[in-house]
Amino acid sequence: MSTPEHEPSSSPGQPGPDQQGYGQQPYGQQPYGQQPYGQQPYEQQPHGQQPYEQQPYGQGDGTYPAQPMPGPPPWGQYSQPTGALGTMRPTGMIILLFFVTLGVWGFVYYFQTHEEMKRHTGEGLGGIIALIIAVIFGIVSPFLLSNEVGRLYERRGQAPPVTALTALWFFPGIFILVGPFIWFVRTNNALNEYWRSQGVTRTSLV
Repeated sequence: MSTPEHEPSSSPGQPGPDQQGYGQQPYGQQPYGQQPYGQQPYEQQPHGQQPYEQQPYGQGDGTYPAQPMPGPPPWGQYSQPTGALGTMRPTGMIILLFFVTLGVWGFVYYFQTHEEMKRHTGEGLGGIIALIIAVIFGIVSPFLLSNEVGRLYERRGQAPPVTALTALWFFPGIFILVGPFIWFVRTNNALNEYWRSQGVTRTSLV
């Protein structure tokens, strides 16, 4: 009776025929950074560079060049009024006419200035409406005038030198007597300066 051939056996600690070779880690237990056969290695990004899907817009692979954030448009890009220009009026003479005419010239002044700004910008009260308001609700007129003068500057992107709040010098500033004069000087000078910046050189009372 023949004895079966003695099958090779592996001693403890030695890999058998079906085991991995010496020094080779079982699949799935590869050392860190070493990929199994046939698997593409993970693409490492250069130091300090984020993965493609995390790149900020306009940076990274050079396809989209970095672009600065848009800033506020310069004054020249604002829509400029193209209507007729107004007239500069001497501040001292207008104040004198207020006293000489016992305030009647104030109505003429409101009509003139609002009408000119309306023709120049195409917006605003206009002379007729401003005159009606001055006759019926005279206390409101200084606020409306200062507001429209300030809007002339805002339309071309500049900070307004006067606003509706400037008329607080008129009321309640009238109780300190000089308040209305401060309001008128600031508002009329701002209006004159605007016309001057538009190339106006003519000065007139009417």
